[in-house]
Amino acid sequence: MYDGGKIITGLVIGLALLLFPFFYTAGKAARAPERELTAKAKEAEKCIEATAFMKTGHMKLLDEWRDEVVRDADRYYTSNLTGEVHYKSIQVTCMECHSNKTKFCDRCHTYAGVDPFCWDCHIAPKESE
Repeated sequence: MYDGGKIITGLVIGLALLLFPFFYTAGKAARAPERELTAKAKEAEKCIEATAFMKTGHMKLLDEWRDEVVRDADRYYTSNLTGEVHYKSIQVTCMECHSNKTKFCDRCHTYAGVDPFCWDCHIAPKESE
């Protein structure tokens, strides 16, 4: 084998360059940002559904609400958590407690790298608290 030392050296350097980003960021994974709840949300102590579901599935719920309101004129949602009936509206139901869009919604959406299209149609809420 001719120039075996050079080949092995090149492979080691190439492998080191390839793996560098993984080793550099090991143990530095960014944590999800803490959302700041408004006083009203803290007082309510619970959302329309379980917190774990709302953290991961709120967009699916909002998409379902949109489709049901537009296609079926079904404007009311019965919570699986509490059995309470809520009006299907991001501006009325959700933003009633989570009125600080910058500190509640935008922090997680920025962290996750998503750009929701909610505010393409809805009026963005005025910040409070």
